[in-house]
Amino acid sequence: MENSGSLEQALQEGNILRQLNALIVAHLRHHNLSQVASDVASATMTPLNVEASPTRLLELVAKGLAAENNGSLRGVSSSVLLPTSYGSVTNPRTASIDFSATHVKGSSKTLPKHESKQLSEHKSVVRCARFSSDGMFFATGGADTSIKLFEVPKVKQMLSGDTQARPLIRSFYDHAEPINDLDFHPRSTILVSSAKDNCIKFFDFSKTTAKRAFKVFQDTHNVRSVSFHPSGEFLLAGTDHAVPHLYDVNTYQCFLPSSFPDNGVNGGINQVRYSSTGSVYVTASKDGAIRLFDGVSAKCVRSISSAHGKAEVTSAVFTRDQRFVLSSGKDSTVKVWEIASGRMVKEYIGAKRLKLRSQAIFNDTEEFVISIDEGNNEVVTWDARTAEKVAKWPSNHNGVPRWIEHSPVEPVFVTCGTTDRSVRFWKESV
Repeated sequence: MENSGSLEQALQEGNILRQLNALIVAHLRHHNLSQVASDVASATMTPLNVEASPTRLLELVAKGLAAENNGSLRGVSSSVLLPTSYGSVTNPRTASIDFSATHVKGSSKTLPKHESKQLSEHKSVVRCARFSSDGMFFATGGADTSIKLFEVPKVKQMLSGDTQARPLIRSFYDHAEPINDLDFHPRSTILVSSAKDNCIKFFDFSKTTAKRAFKVFQDTHNVRSVSFHPSGEFLLAGTDHAVPHLYDVNTYQCFLPSSFPDNGVNGGINQVRYSSTGSVYVTASKDGAIRLFDGVSAKCVRSISSAHGKAEVTSAVFTRDQRFVLSSGKDSTVKVWEIASGRMVKEYIGAKRLKLRSQAIFNDTEEFVISIDEGNNEVVTWDARTAEKVAKWPSNHNGVPRWIEHSPVEPVFVTCGTTDRSVRFWKESV
């Protein structure tokens, strides 16, 4: 009987191990880490094309972490942590582009014409915007210290003529200074904001009556940018200090990089962003450098100094495959950098950006790069592969937009106004 029980246990453990290996392979393939997926599949004798949900591994890890923390996130119930409809990221429509092919032949793709509609106004400059990972929501933050939360399906209903649709579903007022950046928790209905009042604040938007934050991190500097780790357990912050700050969401503990290049570091951080798996994060700095950090050890593994000449770097975001970073600077250029070598592989020119802390972004398929032209008050688009400018449209803002943000799952984006204080929603023309 004892041997029978041991055999049954071994079989059960083996079955769990096979399921785990299948989920790991599916997860790696989903994030375009094909070579790593192939190596794991070979080492574990798992079919490379195994049929498994690519997001199931993250879901199980999130549930395990929630259970380990007694089902709560410091005042947020477990039902909020993992609602069934939130956080299910739609699969990207195409794979990431291989930017390592520097000499590209062939004609550029054409981005379909987009039209915009004003949704709302802040009482002052709209300084930032962010979409949730599933594309269901986006939020905007203003110099008026307010945060507005919009539901994308309701935006579409309004644009289709539904006069009863109300896309603005929440407004939050809890900061004392202008909002700098926003981010959504990857697995819960939590929105986080950073502001000039040196605060990072957490809002639970599942509660219809909540106007104020349920959790606050008090930093020592103006918090310019924030980015959640994909697990939701850590929050990265870029401030007026030159060193990025990493917070444990549950314990409030702040960590600093284990090593940091002291030479040539001068100025704060304009933007911080995690890669899709959290294995690496990037900072875009006022001293003109792009710095890459190991997501586990927090060690600075690469520093690209003078990435945009003597101009400050205003934004830096990863491609989905984590092999490249797209940056924007106040030298009026947008560039793609290969992480492994630190070399520039693409440059996009023809859009003036000298004053605003604007960013350059990919569309949802990474086939196009989009940014703002301050000189002509236009939204400008390049073919990501050929670097050819393929579209330019009037921003329809009274004054140059300060911010642009694209949905991660579909062809829609938002722009944020300065002079007119408006939020505009862009979608493909019918």
